[in-house]
Amino acid sequence: MTLLIIDDEAPARLLIRQYLSDYPNLQIIGECSNGLEAVQYITSLRPDLVFLDIQMPGLTGFEVIERLTEIPQIIFSTAYDRYALQAFEVNALDFLLKPYTKERFQKAIRKALDGGDEMIQKLRALTESMQPTKTYPDRLLVEGVRKIIAVPVQDILWLEADGDYARLHTLQGSNLTNYGLGALAQKLDPALFIRVHRSAIVHLHAIAEVLKEDGIYTIVLTNGTQVRVGRSYQDTIRALIL
Repeated sequence: MTLLIIDDEAPARLLIRQYLSDYPNLQIIGECSNGLEAVQYITSLRPDLVFLDIQMPGLTGFEVIERLTEIPQIIFSTAYDRYALQAFEVNALDFLLKPYTKERFQKAIRKALDGGDEMIQKLRALTESMQPTKTYPDRLLVEGVRKIIAVPVQDILWLEADGDYARLHTLQGSNLTNYGLGALAQKLDPALFIRVHRSAIVHLHAIAEVLKEDGIYTIVLTNGTQVRVGRSYQDTIRALIL
């Protein structure tokens, strides 16, 4: 675990260094003495844990946090107990009131070590939940001879490789696209379209039945078309069988 010590008083920084000597797995990667430097250090060094004073030149500890886009675990250390409630409102890991004992310091460190993995998992889950959900088009525009044809995705029965391109098959007919099968697959919802052969993708809703002979599957679509499942894609079909 990497950490920064941020305090405008040199004796306070020295005391933290001395107490940390009992923890060889904690690596001090920097120190600074004012709020402006604190923002720069935290942003550039990206520590796992920060010992952060509150009353400092330039910016207070709370103002430092407001300017961060990624907030590490924070242990506040200050001589002013009136900041305790505000510290926990910004989800501080702990609040050390100066002067504190070595035992009290050790208790704060245990929180950081015990909660580190849990905190990382929570942050990862939060980050993933904030990622925008990928959307897929309802229609694909396919270039014809003299016009652009809009093909509803729900009407597509299957897609077939045709040389360097791919052909869309619907109940109304087929259309050759300007994309290869792999590139076209990126435009389609993988929850609805499954690849069953290196040269074929089928729409799940278009499957009428699946034939099995000598361990090889063949998909029969609602329009009667049969699409053989490649040997390397057999598991894809097996996963759908209840």
